[in-house]
Amino acid sequence: MFRSPVHTRDASPDDAAALVGVWVSGRVTGHEGAPPAVPEAAASVARIAEDPEQRLVVALIDDEVAGAVHLVRGPLTPIHPDTAIYVSHLQVVESCRRHGVGRALMEAAVAWAEERNTPHVVAAAAATSRDANRFMARLGLGQIAVLRGATVTALRAKLPIDPPVAARVGARSHRSVGQTLVQRRSLRRSQARPS
Repeated sequence: MFRSPVHTRDASPDDAAALVGVWVSGRVTGHEGAPPAVPEAAASVARIAEDPEQRLVVALIDDEVAGAVHLVRGPLTPIHPDTAIYVSHLQVVESCRRHGVGRALMEAAVAWAEERNTPHVVAAAAATSRDANRFMARLGLGQIAVLRGATVTALRAKLPIDPPVAARVGARSHRSVGQTLVQRRSLRRSQARPS
């Protein structure tokens, strides 16, 4: 069986429509809303292309986008001088899986790490994607963290208001929503009790 070779290159704004299709098909962003419009995606691709610490790489089979990956170069930890290439949003079009697309995208990440004298590669894969996690493990990437996400609104509802932040934004109370609800329930119970 003949396989077309996989080529990789940096994405350009002209790839925006194909990239929206790649990421919407895999829902790798975790965002359940409407996909971005092509002009918004093109602007994002252009912004990434201008940043020397980021790359958006596409894999092509027969000149068609078969997958993509976002690469960011940053510190390994806040206090160490070592840097890492952070691999995220690696996605391969369903019909192109098992054709070497993921491997070609990871090769692009390693090549960029070598080019930038970056000694580490850290990759994220969706927790629900057994195939992606197996792929990463086969490449020798061990699990070092669990990446979690939430909207700011959902997280704010679970956290108390920080007093310095509350003072800056003019908040009247330093209690969290949960603390306020507990106090209200307690007050209702004490008012409902017969004297």
